[in-house]
Amino acid sequence: MTSPQGNPARREPLLWLQLLGLAALPLEVAGLLLLLAGADPGPLPGLERLFCWALGALAPAVLFWRLPPDLWSLLLVQVPLKGRRPDQLRLSALQDSLPLKLLSAAGALPLLPLLWWADNRAGLAWAWSPLASSPRLVVLLAGASLLSLLLWQWQQIIQALWMVSRPATGVAQTLPLSLEKAGDTRLCIGLPLLLLAPLEPGAPPPAAEAQRPEADAATPQPSASSVDTSAVGDAGPVAPEQGAEQAEGTDLDQQV
Repeated sequence: MTSPQGNPARREPLLWLQLLGLAALPLEVAGLLLLLAGADPGPLPGLERLFCWALGALAPAVLFWRLPPDLWSLLLVQVPLKGRRPDQLRLSALQDSLPLKLLSAAGALPLLPLLWWADNRAGLAWAWSPLASSPRLVVLLAGASLLSLLLWQWQQIIQALWMVSRPATGVAQTLPLSLEKAGDTRLCIGLPLLLLAPLEPGAPPPAAEAQRPEADAATPQPSASSVDTSAVGDAGPVAPEQGAEQAEGTDLDQQV
Protein backbone atom coordinates (compact mmCIF):
# COMPACT_ATOMS: atom_id res chain seq x y z
CA MET A 1 0.00 0.00 0.00
CA THR A 2 1.09 3.59 -0.59
CA SER A 3 2.38 5.38 2.48
CA PRO A 4 0.13 8.31 3.40
CA GLN A 5 3.17 10.27 4.62
CA GLY A 6 4.43 11.22 1.16
CA ASN A 7 3.89 11.02 -2.55
CA PRO A 8 5.57 7.84 -3.88
CA ALA A 9 6.54 9.73 -7.05
CA ARG A 10 9.13 11.65 -5.01
CA ARG A 11 10.84 8.35 -4.18
CA GLU A 12 11.18 7.33 -7.83
CA PRO A 13 14.70 8.12 -9.09
CA LEU A 14 13.62 7.72 -12.72
CA LEU A 15 11.28 10.72 -12.50
CA TRP A 16 14.10 12.90 -11.15
CA LEU A 17 16.31 11.72 -14.01
CA GLN A 18 13.64 12.82 -16.48
CA LEU A 19 13.61 16.28 -14.91
CA LEU A 20 17.34 16.52 -15.65
CA GLY A 21 16.34 16.51 -19.32
CA LEU A 22 15.80 20.27 -18.97
CA ALA A 23 19.57 20.69 -19.19
CA ALA A 24 19.65 18.96 -22.58
CA LEU A 25 17.03 21.20 -24.25
CA PRO A 26 19.45 24.05 -25.17
CA LEU A 27 21.83 21.52 -26.72
CA GLU A 28 19.03 20.05 -28.81
CA VAL A 29 17.99 23.52 -30.00
CA ALA A 30 21.60 24.13 -31.06
CA GLY A 31 21.54 20.78 -32.87
CA LEU A 32 18.39 21.82 -34.73
CA LEU A 33 20.13 24.99 -35.85
CA LEU A 34 23.11 22.99 -37.15
CA LEU A 35 20.90 20.54 -39.03
CA LEU A 36 18.90 23.25 -40.76
CA ALA A 37 22.13 24.93 -41.83
CA GLY A 38 22.89 22.03 -44.14
CA ALA A 39 20.85 23.40 -47.06
CA ASP A 40 19.50 26.72 -48.28
CA PRO A 41 15.74 27.33 -48.05
CA GLY A 42 13.75 26.51 -51.17
CA PRO A 43 11.36 28.77 -53.07
CA LEU A 44 8.64 28.30 -50.42
CA PRO A 45 10.44 28.32 -47.04
CA GLY A 46 7.28 28.93 -45.05
CA LEU A 47 5.58 25.88 -46.53
CA GLU A 48 8.71 23.80 -45.95
CA ARG A 49 8.79 24.81 -42.30
CA LEU A 50 5.12 23.96 -41.87
CA PHE A 51 5.79 20.55 -43.43
CA CYS A 52 8.72 19.93 -41.06
CA TRP A 53 6.68 21.04 -38.03
CA ALA A 54 3.65 18.94 -38.99
CA LEU A 55 5.84 15.89 -39.49
CA GLY A 56 8.03 16.34 -36.40
CA ALA A 57 5.65 17.94 -33.87
CA LEU A 58 1.99 17.82 -34.86
CA ALA A 59 1.89 14.15 -35.85
CA PRO A 60 3.79 12.98 -32.73
CA ALA A 61 1.49 15.13 -30.56
CA VAL A 62 -1.51 13.25 -31.95
CA LEU A 63 0.27 9.94 -31.34
CA PHE A 64 1.23 10.92 -27.79
CA TRP A 65 -2.39 11.89 -27.09
CA ARG A 66 -3.48 8.35 -27.84
CA LEU A 67 -0.36 6.65 -26.45
CA PRO A 68 1.28 8.84 -23.78
CA PRO A 69 5.05 8.33 -23.38
CA ASP A 70 5.67 5.75 -20.71
CA LEU A 71 6.67 7.23 -17.35
CA TRP A 72 9.25 4.50 -16.83
CA SER A 73 11.07 4.80 -20.15
CA LEU A 74 14.21 6.77 -20.97
CA LEU A 75 13.81 6.23 -24.72
CA LEU A 76 16.71 3.75 -24.91
CA VAL A 77 15.97 1.70 -21.77
CA GLN A 78 12.84 1.15 -19.71
CA VAL A 79 11.62 -0.61 -16.59
CA PRO A 80 10.26 -4.04 -17.62
CA LEU A 81 6.52 -4.37 -17.26
CA LYS A 82 6.70 -7.39 -14.99
CA GLY A 83 9.18 -5.63 -12.71
CA ARG A 84 7.01 -2.58 -11.97
CA ARG A 85 5.84 -1.95 -8.45
CA PRO A 86 2.21 -1.13 -7.50
CA ASP A 87 3.14 2.50 -6.81
CA GLN A 88 4.59 2.81 -10.30
CA LEU A 89 1.41 1.40 -11.82
CA ARG A 90 -0.68 3.86 -9.79
CA LEU A 91 1.33 6.74 -11.16
CA SER A 92 0.95 5.36 -14.69
CA ALA A 93 -2.82 5.39 -14.22
CA LEU A 94 -2.68 9.14 -13.49
CA GLN A 95 -1.43 9.80 -17.03
CA ASP A 96 -5.02 9.70 -18.28
CA SER A 97 -5.78 13.02 -16.57
CA LEU A 98 -7.18 15.52 -19.09
CA PRO A 99 -5.26 18.59 -17.79
CA LEU A 100 -2.01 16.63 -18.01
CA LYS A 101 -2.73 15.54 -21.58
CA LEU A 102 -3.55 19.12 -22.59
CA LEU A 103 -0.34 20.45 -21.07
CA SER A 104 1.68 17.71 -22.74
CA ALA A 105 0.13 18.31 -26.18
CA ALA A 106 0.66 22.07 -25.86
CA GLY A 107 4.38 21.47 -26.20
CA ALA A 108 3.95 21.17 -29.98
CA LEU A 109 2.87 24.82 -30.32
CA PRO A 110 6.13 26.58 -29.36
CA LEU A 111 8.09 24.24 -31.64
CA LEU A 112 6.74 26.06 -34.71
CA PRO A 113 8.18 29.51 -33.85
CA LEU A 114 11.34 27.75 -32.66
CA LEU A 115 11.70 26.05 -36.04
CA TRP A 116 11.01 29.33 -37.85
CA TRP A 117 13.67 31.15 -35.83
CA ALA A 118 16.27 28.40 -36.28
CA ASP A 119 15.72 28.17 -40.03
CA ASN A 120 16.06 31.94 -40.44
CA ARG A 121 19.44 31.96 -38.67
CA ALA A 122 20.75 28.60 -39.85
CA GLY A 123 22.98 30.22 -42.47
CA LEU A 124 25.27 31.48 -39.71
CA ALA A 125 26.20 27.91 -38.76
CA TRP A 126 26.68 26.51 -42.28
CA ALA A 127 30.39 25.79 -41.76
CA TRP A 128 29.67 23.51 -38.75
CA SER A 129 26.63 21.67 -40.09
CA PRO A 130 26.97 17.85 -40.26
CA LEU A 131 24.59 17.91 -43.27
CA ALA A 132 26.41 20.56 -45.30
CA SER A 133 25.48 20.56 -49.00
CA SER A 134 22.66 18.04 -48.41
CA PRO A 135 19.30 18.17 -50.19
CA ARG A 136 16.68 20.33 -48.52
CA LEU A 137 14.36 17.34 -48.01
CA VAL A 138 17.05 15.45 -46.07
CA VAL A 139 17.60 18.50 -43.87
CA LEU A 140 13.88 18.87 -43.19
CA LEU A 141 13.50 15.18 -42.30
CA ALA A 142 16.46 15.37 -39.92
CA GLY A 143 15.00 18.50 -38.33
CA ALA A 144 11.62 16.79 -37.95
CA SER A 145 13.21 13.87 -36.09
CA LEU A 146 14.87 16.30 -33.67
CA LEU A 147 11.55 18.09 -33.15
CA SER A 148 10.00 14.74 -32.20
CA LEU A 149 12.76 14.22 -29.65
CA LEU A 150 12.15 17.68 -28.20
CA LEU A 151 8.44 16.94 -27.89
CA TRP A 152 9.12 13.58 -26.24
CA GLN A 153 11.34 15.23 -23.64
CA TRP A 154 8.83 18.00 -23.07
CA GLN A 155 6.07 15.48 -22.38
CA GLN A 156 8.21 13.45 -19.99
CA ILE A 157 9.28 16.56 -18.08
CA ILE A 158 5.67 17.76 -17.75
CA GLN A 159 4.54 14.30 -16.65
CA ALA A 160 7.31 14.03 -14.06
CA LEU A 161 6.44 17.46 -12.62
CA TRP A 162 2.77 16.50 -12.54
CA MET A 163 3.41 13.23 -10.69
CA VAL A 164 5.76 14.79 -8.14
CA SER A 165 3.21 17.52 -7.33
CA ARG A 166 0.25 15.16 -6.77
CA PRO A 167 -1.08 14.79 -3.19
CA ALA A 168 -0.28 11.49 -1.51
CA THR A 169 -3.95 10.75 -0.77
CA GLY A 170 -4.87 11.09 -4.44
CA VAL A 171 -2.16 8.65 -5.46
CA ALA A 172 -3.18 6.19 -2.75
CA GLN A 173 -6.81 6.21 -3.94
CA THR A 174 -5.85 5.51 -7.57
CA LEU A 175 -6.23 1.95 -8.77
CA PRO A 176 -3.01 0.50 -10.23
CA LEU A 177 -2.92 0.17 -13.99
CA SER A 178 -2.92 -3.45 -15.11
CA LEU A 179 0.17 -4.75 -16.88
CA GLU A 180 -1.83 -5.55 -20.02
CA LYS A 181 -3.29 -2.04 -20.19
CA ALA A 182 0.09 -0.47 -19.45
CA GLY A 183 1.56 -2.28 -22.46
CA ASP A 184 -1.36 -1.39 -24.74
CA THR A 185 -2.06 2.23 -23.78
CA ARG A 186 1.46 3.56 -23.11
CA LEU A 187 4.25 4.18 -25.59
CA CYS A 188 6.91 1.94 -24.05
CA ILE A 189 10.19 2.48 -25.91
CA GLY A 190 13.55 1.04 -24.93
CA LEU A 191 15.14 -2.18 -23.80
CA PRO A 192 13.60 -3.62 -20.59
CA LEU A 193 16.84 -3.43 -18.61
CA LEU A 194 16.23 -0.60 -16.15
CA LEU A 195 15.63 -1.52 -12.49
CA LEU A 196 16.09 1.22 -9.88
CA ALA A 197 15.27 0.89 -6.19
CA PRO A 198 13.03 3.59 -4.64
CA LEU A 199 14.64 6.35 -2.63
CA GLU A 200 14.28 6.01 1.14
CA PRO A 201 15.60 9.23 2.72
CA GLY A 202 14.93 8.19 6.34
CA ALA A 203 16.59 4.76 6.26
CA PRO A 204 20.24 4.30 7.41
CA PRO A 205 22.67 3.26 4.68
CA PRO A 206 23.31 -0.50 4.41
CA ALA A 207 27.05 -0.01 5.01
CA ALA A 208 26.41 1.52 8.44
CA GLU A 209 24.16 -1.39 9.44
CA ALA A 210 26.82 -3.90 8.33
CA GLN A 211 29.59 -2.18 10.29
CA ARG A 212 27.63 -1.82 13.52
CA PRO A 213 27.89 -5.52 14.64
CA GLU A 214 31.60 -5.51 13.82
CA ALA A 215 32.15 -2.44 16.01
CA ASP A 216 30.28 -4.08 18.88
CA ALA A 217 32.34 -7.24 18.51
CA ALA A 218 35.60 -5.25 18.52
CA THR A 219 34.79 -3.55 21.85
CA PRO A 220 36.66 -5.42 24.67
CA GLN A 221 34.39 -6.94 27.29
CA PRO A 222 35.56 -7.91 30.83
CA SER A 223 35.67 -11.68 31.31
CA ALA A 224 34.92 -13.66 34.44
CA SER A 225 38.39 -15.27 34.48
CA SER A 226 40.15 -11.88 34.53
CA VAL A 227 37.98 -10.65 37.39
CA ASP A 228 38.61 -13.79 39.43
CA THR A 229 42.37 -13.65 38.79
CA SER A 230 42.62 -10.07 39.91
CA ALA A 231 40.64 -10.83 43.06
CA VAL A 232 42.91 -13.74 43.96
CA GLY A 233 46.03 -11.72 43.20
CA ASP A 234 44.98 -8.98 45.66
CA ALA A 235 44.56 -11.45 48.55
CA GLY A 236 47.58 -13.71 47.89
CA PRO A 237 50.84 -11.66 48.46
CA VAL A 238 52.21 -11.34 52.06
CA ALA A 239 52.49 -7.83 53.47
CA PRO A 240 56.12 -6.55 53.78
CA GLU A 241 55.78 -5.82 57.56
CA GLN A 242 54.69 -9.39 58.31
CA GLY A 243 57.70 -10.80 56.45
CA ALA A 244 60.13 -8.55 58.44
CA GLU A 245 58.68 -9.65 61.80
CA GLN A 246 59.18 -13.34 60.92
CA ALA A 247 62.87 -12.71 59.99
CA GLU A 248 63.62 -10.89 63.33
CA GLY A 249 62.05 -13.75 65.37
CA THR A 250 64.31 -16.30 63.74
CA ASP A 251 67.49 -14.27 64.57
CA LEU A 252 66.53 -14.02 68.30
CA ASP A 253 66.04 -17.80 68.58
CA GLN A 254 69.53 -18.44 67.20
CA GLN A 255 71.16 -16.02 69.72
CA VAL A 256 69.44 -17.63 72.71
